[in-house]
Amino acid sequence: MDTKNFYLQFSRYTYPGLYGEILKKTLPDNVAEIGLLVRKSLVHRMTLKNGNTGSNSDLRYGDMKKVPWTRQPEDDIFVTAAAMLAELYRRDSNGLTVHRGVENKLILTCRFTAILVASLLKIKGVPARVRSGFAPYFNVDGLPGGTSDDHWINQYWNEKESRWVTIDVDGSIEGYLKFDPYDIPEGIFDFAADSWLAARKKEVDENHFYNAGGTGGLIAIAWELFYDFHCLMNDEVIYHHTPEATHFDKFDMLSEAQLTEIDKLAKLMQKPDENFEQLKNIWETKKDFRLVKGGLI
Repeated sequence: MDTKNFYLQFSRYTYPGLYGEILKKTLPDNVAEIGLLVRKSLVHRMTLKNGNTGSNSDLRYGDMKKVPWTRQPEDDIFVTAAAMLAELYRRDSNGLTVHRGVENKLILTCRFTAILVASLLKIKGVPARVRSGFAPYFNVDGLPGGTSDDHWINQYWNEKESRWVTIDVDGSIEGYLKFDPYDIPEGIFDFAADSWLAARKKEVDENHFYNAGGTGGLIAIAWELFYDFHCLMNDEVIYHHTPEATHFDKFDMLSEAQLTEIDKLAKLMQKPDENFEQLKNIWETKKDFRLVKGGLI
């Protein structure tokens, strides 16, 4: 199946609402310029926590001292592109602008950056999707050295080059990256399916992979794998929404047969476009992989 049209469709998370018509006329055509608009609109919760130190010692993300002390992480509040855009316009009527004051930025993590990027690219008629996996190129305080840490990024379809381009807008203005964040070479980002299969085959220690909450190992990889599966199906669930089998009280009780079923899913996800019909069939028929639990559901 030609998946490009599928990834032009908005999901319930990437749908921009009425802002779509406004932004269609004002957004730049260049992907990196769109990415910069998003990056300059958001502050990561760890950047706020660390203040004007580390990668923000030059205030590239803004002066954190200007952020009101009442401001807290907003991941649980603005879960859709429409909600993010509405709040950006509420705080500053200029909407998406690289000149947004830091006190008016949203405090959101990588999932939200990726969802907003996907929404804006779709508005511009560019097929785009959110992806979930691990970034070995980030250094996260408090985690063992040499880990690959959970991260959400994007891919967009480059029509001229007839290929999916992998981009990391959330990390795009970090100074230490050794690659172009708007065209990440193969092998730099650890996609969840590759990570799962490598860990299952003992080709890499499962504890190489870590979640931002401090959990490592196969369960952390499973979370990213199912996030990524849902993203590939245009259903970019929030962090707390995962299949019941991946919850702490269930995961260790999975049988080898159940783990093998996850292996099969991961193998298909390694080539999502080539295997799209099979992935879609799993999406439509296997409730254990599709239905999620978390919070009030």
